[in-house]
Amino acid sequence: MSRLLVVDDDEHLRTVLATLLEAAGHKVVTAADGAEALERLARETFDLMVLDVWMPRMTGLEVLARLKGSAAPPKVIMLTADDTPDTLLTALREQAYTYLSKPFDPDALLGRVDDALGARPEALAIEVLSARPSWVELLVPCQLEVADRLQGFLKKLEADLPEDVRESVGLAFRELLLNAIEWGGRLDPNRKVRIAYLRTPRLLLYRIADPGAGFRFEGLDHSALSNPAGQPLQHVETRQRKGLRAGGFGILMSKAMVDELLYNEAQNEVVFVKYLEQKETP
Repeated sequence: MSRLLVVDDDEHLRTVLATLLEAAGHKVVTAADGAEALERLARETFDLMVLDVWMPRMTGLEVLARLKGSAAPPKVIMLTADDTPDTLLTALREQAYTYLSKPFDPDALLGRVDDALGARPEALAIEVLSARPSWVELLVPCQLEVADRLQGFLKKLEADLPEDVRESVGLAFRELLLNAIEWGGRLDPNRKVRIAYLRTPRLLLYRIADPGAGFRFEGLDHSALSNPAGQPLQHVETRQRKGLRAGGFGILMSKAMVDELLYNEAQNEVVFVKYLEQKETP
């Protein structure tokens, strides 16, 4: 049975969260603010903490900062109505595992809890090189589970954009990052993929640089790009033989999802661009 600490200054919400998580089979302890949470953490060990951001006496972000020096801190899910880029990026820099907005869907919360509890400790090692909302730069370990975590964080930075734009950009980012982790990083968590996210009023730009030597499209027999006419799924069998993840439509799909997709000469770095529609001024 996993031990969870729920931290929120809203007594009603604490009760709702505790009831929901206990019904899912977890042992739950609650705290009314960040200071009480630290007192609990000094006396007890927890596998996961569900942590609100803005609370009296000590904020959730301050709790995260204190945890960074701990020998075995719990994984942390931030739960808050504050979706501002600065708050989001501070949570990412301070090694929150993931971020869920209020009001939340109960199934979504339980899914995030399961993901966090099932993740390996090294999945938390995301290094934030730049945390400006217009320029985010990260170094991430080559593990597949990192892609979903980052997609959730970065999608929040695009909350002001139409849903179809956020979905298409998110899918392209996830697929290209998975390719970099699997192909360039060989699923070795000691190797890192460098990611840059740039935002201007006119465009979104992502750059993904993997640690591999690169590739050639003609050598990708495991990719949908290499399928001969009349055999649209041949690459699936090839991926299974090589022990690669299911799917493999990344490059082909990503080209359709964004406006520009460019590789460097070695093809171990990719840039994609999504142009944003300009709002008419009155």
